[in-house]
Amino acid sequence: MSVFSGTRGDKMTRLDNKERMLKLMEILKEQTDEENEYTIDEIVECFKREYGPEVKLNKNSLKDDINHLIEANFDITINQEKEGMPKYYSHQYRLFELYELRMLIDAVASARFITKDETKQLIRKIKKLTSTRHARKLHNEILIDSSVKSESKMVRLAINDLHEAISERKIVAFQYGRYNINKEFVLSHDGDEYRVRPIALTWVNDFYYLIAYFFKKEEIRHYRMDRLRNVRITEEQFPYEPFDVSKYVSSTFHMYAGSEEWIKIRFHHDLINVIIDKFGKDADIRKLDEQHFVLTAKAIVSDGLVKWLLNWGKQAKVLSPSSLVEEVVNEIHNMLTVYDESGD
Repeated sequence: MSVFSGTRGDKMTRLDNKERMLKLMEILKEQTDEENEYTIDEIVECFKREYGPEVKLNKNSLKDDINHLIEANFDITINQEKEGMPKYYSHQYRLFELYELRMLIDAVASARFITKDETKQLIRKIKKLTSTRHARKLHNEILIDSSVKSESKMVRLAINDLHEAISERKIVAFQYGRYNINKEFVLSHDGDEYRVRPIALTWVNDFYYLIAYFFKKEEIRHYRMDRLRNVRITEEQFPYEPFDVSKYVSSTFHMYAGSEEWIKIRFHHDLINVIIDKFGKDADIRKLDEQHFVLTAKAIVSDGLVKWLLNWGKQAKVLSPSSLVEEVVNEIHNMLTVYDESGD
């Protein structure tokens, strides 16, 4: 729908005051920034490109519009190098800096739980948060790896529903499943519903997870959002209970479930930053000798922890508990068995 009155052609196009001011604000917002400023003449040319060369504009009226917009707290920067030189006008303030938009786009592009089509749609919206020229700078830096993107379009809807359920403290039911060797999605437990008390949503290793209390097993568990199906919010409510999400996530490895225990592990000094990244600067780290330190922490003992430890080879050695030592040793033996098999 056009924002001008009159017709393009024989009759001269006329804009009323409100239409002219709204279009002026749009031009400044979309086409100017700290690197691109317009004179009044250039602003007039923008109007002519939009409405045709016959559009009737008064430069003094445009200057009055600029003053009204400034009084209404719309950011307009006015630059004039020397007296007698033309003034340059631009809208420079943006809610997000360009580097912040790059981070948002990178996060969206790499997020596995967002489908490829939704990724493109979100990126288009993010680019509208800056000028068109700055948006073009963002374009060439976008790489969407479709091989790691979710195929479930229902994820974003489930995320919204679960956020509401957490806020309103309502019990949630859903089905859960995984892909089989034939790449077919199969529901777990013959499609029976999981009934949980939702605690939090968290983003770990490019996946969204629901952390929840599973009533059937009476324990805290986490579920991949892209593996949820038919999420249903019930009318049953539950009382608030505090829960440290960051502590829970830092104690898990590759988001495997298991039992929480005290662990003690010897690491080579080269891994100090890896351990601080995982456990934080407040972790219990004690120097053992010139080459090693010992970490003492409470962690979820699981296959994920064993696999994580084996990443570091001889630079990591479990000291306790003995059950974890045994699990690591058994896994090493199993790996050796695979490579010792003849004919494979």
